[in-house]
Amino acid sequence: MASVRVPQAVARAAATIRPGGAGGHGRLLLELDLTGGLGVAPPSDLLGRLQAARALTMTVAVRKLAEAEDDPAVRGLVAKVGGGRLRLAQAQEIAAAVRSFRAAGKRAWAWAETFGELGPGTPGYTVAAAFDEVWLQPSGDVGLTGVAVEGVFLREALHRAGIEPQFDQRYEYKSAADRLLQREFTPANREASERVATSALDQVVTEVAGGRLLAPDVVRDLVDRAPLSSTEALEARLVDRLGYRHEVYATAREATGEGVRLRYLAAYSRHRPPAEHARETVRRRVAQRRSGVVALVHAVGEIRLGRGGRGLQGPALGSDSLSAALRAAADDDAVRALVLRVDSPGGSYVASDVIWGALTAFSATGKPLVVSMGTVAGSGGYFISCPADVIVALPTTLTGSIGVLGGKPVVTDLLRRWGVGTDAVIAGRHARMASVRARYSEDEWQRLQETLDRIYDDFTGKVALARGLDRDHVHEVARGRLWTGADARDRGLVDELGGLRRAAELARERAGLPYDAQLRPFPHVPLLGRLRRPKSSEDPGGVAAGAPPGGAAGVLTELLDGTAGSVGELLEALGQGPGALLLMPPVVLR
Repeated sequence: MASVRVPQAVARAAATIRPGGAGGHGRLLLELDLTGGLGVAPPSDLLGRLQAARALTMTVAVRKLAEAEDDPAVRGLVAKVGGGRLRLAQAQEIAAAVRSFRAAGKRAWAWAETFGELGPGTPGYTVAAAFDEVWLQPSGDVGLTGVAVEGVFLREALHRAGIEPQFDQRYEYKSAADRLLQREFTPANREASERVATSALDQVVTEVAGGRLLAPDVVRDLVDRAPLSSTEALEARLVDRLGYRHEVYATAREATGEGVRLRYLAAYSRHRPPAEHARETVRRRVAQRRSGVVALVHAVGEIRLGRGGRGLQGPALGSDSLSAALRAAADDDAVRALVLRVDSPGGSYVASDVIWGALTAFSATGKPLVVSMGTVAGSGGYFISCPADVIVALPTTLTGSIGVLGGKPVVTDLLRRWGVGTDAVIAGRHARMASVRARYSEDEWQRLQETLDRIYDDFTGKVALARGLDRDHVHEVARGRLWTGADARDRGLVDELGGLRRAAELARERAGLPYDAQLRPFPHVPLLGRLRRPKSSEDPGGVAAGAPPGGAAGVLTELLDGTAGSVGELLEALGQGPGALLLMPPVVLR
């Protein structure tokens, strides 16, 4: 046989190829930067999706870490932690994913320039404690200072501005309107907030003690001593080594082997040779046709009627958009179960009830429905979680807040101070009931009370029915009170503690699907599908968000020219939504 000469350049290139590599690049050391936080979910509107094209979301991070567990090319993980944007529940979910990654025989290093720099560093350190090694820059601190629940109260500021808040809520623990009505914590709000903080700190102590092999009492003592300098943290065994980035990476490279290459987790995908990739693609498609998939639907943001998008305070969850996604999942034969990922503080009662109806219609198909709660799933966020067969929450998820508030801010004095007069002609006794330029009459105030009672009764009745609980028990744990996920489980409001991965496992089990059945974001609407107008309310393209609503900039003009026919936009400007609200206070665990 004649010999074939191979050019030297080709030979050298072939010699560098290692089997099992990702993208043909051999061993991989994954990188993850948590200092900027993680997105909750891909934005629902087109502009938001384009802006966040390179951003890593929580669900994607958890999925990719799971994929990397059994990828022989992946040798380890280096994560930059610290910063102040990671929420405590997010830290717990990432920590659980890292522990699973390590259990598969992979090494993991966490490094920080600082945990707080004299600021709150509890979430960042909580996730760091799940790694094999924790590195800290010598100039850094460990701000493991505990958990705080802070309140901001606007009553005095509104009074000085000439705005009179006329609100009421059900019941004493419902504190969403307290920032407008009060000057400090009410006794009930203080009691509930203290319990939330205590429960959250219990979870932090458990996570840190387990990860660092320290006694819980020792961790509590360190929390009370914090913030700690780098040398104090090293002596207390909160960190393993002091050093800079290049030293961390040198250690990780040495431990994972010669020739290891860096790859951001966001850019990682498991590499398979072309033949194996083709076989895997065919296998997945056949499996999907035979056994089906689990649909993942996101419910993110403040709940409002209509289509989703972006509101004044972030993403808005539109009842039309979510209902369209649920109908599409119900009608798709490939979808055998659904995981609803809820990250919402609530919002409109009527919009929440629209979603409730769509969820019960989905459940009527016999397909399992599992809710995975993220950072927050309270009030209306809990309302839309109730119909699920199983509710899974993270230990520090903020949930419950089963109650209602309603009312309006009256701006008559504000306008008078500006020299603006108002008047009205009415045809109908309550024609100005929703006007921010008129106070409630005694009769209108009574009608508001009756409405709040009716909504609270409906809310608690739905919880009792869906959760199989006694109405008296529901009222006892409701009354507007906020709970952590751990406390909610103990009171029957949540079934299990865990993250998205556990929720997907339960959905597969209930649907009789194999353990590796795909968890697929749903519905997939291509770019062109998002640009075109939906053909009908059944068109999956209807899930794509519409344009964001008008913001606070036009509120003053509308108050003056009389075009603000409802209290909605002013309430949004003050951090409230229109109508009767299933809304929880803006609590952040730091």
